[in-house]
Amino acid sequence: MSASQSPGLAYPVRGLNMLAATGGASLGSAKDAMLDNLFRRLTAQPVRGTALFSAATDEARRPHWFRDGRVPDTIDGRFAMLSTVIALILVRLEREGEAGNEVSVALTERFIAVMESEHRELGLSDPTLGKTVRKLVGSLARRTALWRTAIASADWREPTRESVYRSEPADDAAKHTSAALKALWLRLERTGPSALAEGKIE
Repeated sequence: MSASQSPGLAYPVRGLNMLAATGGASLGSAKDAMLDNLFRRLTAQPVRGTALFSAATDEARRPHWFRDGRVPDTIDGRFAMLSTVIALILVRLEREGEAGNEVSVALTERFIAVMESEHRELGLSDPTLGKTVRKLVGSLARRTALWRTAIASADWREPTRESVYRSEPADDAAKHTSAALKALWLRLERTGPSALAEGKIE
């Protein structure tokens, strides 16, 4: 399974289609709810990882990904962008040793909390909820492993295709997205772990 495949979001063959789990009659409303909520800050109270998660969602929701990069503005497309951005942040934090590890754990915890909360809103409960969230975390882990190796590559188009797109993108779209991800990576490299923890990206 490629990193761009988001189990729990669009692969009913594996029994993890979260929309199907809500029942056919509520499919439209469930989809609308997920699209509305995927990038929403879930609480008004500051918790570990909230600032950096908010910064990641701000990056992932920038219109150019969906307009110039032609990432589908769907549940899957939004999740692919969010998890790709978070994966790059996690790879960046790995370079900071213990200081980065603390921030990385907080961000991952927040990602899990958001995925769990949103799926609960869609009507999932244990044990289905736990299995679905684990699959989504696994999808993030695969992207992180992909980018851990890919950032050293001269050409980011192939890892971009695998991380972001479900099907082969148009060349100009892939070129835009890969260049934009590389630009994001360069900004992350200029940002220290303390600033990242506060949700600041250069």
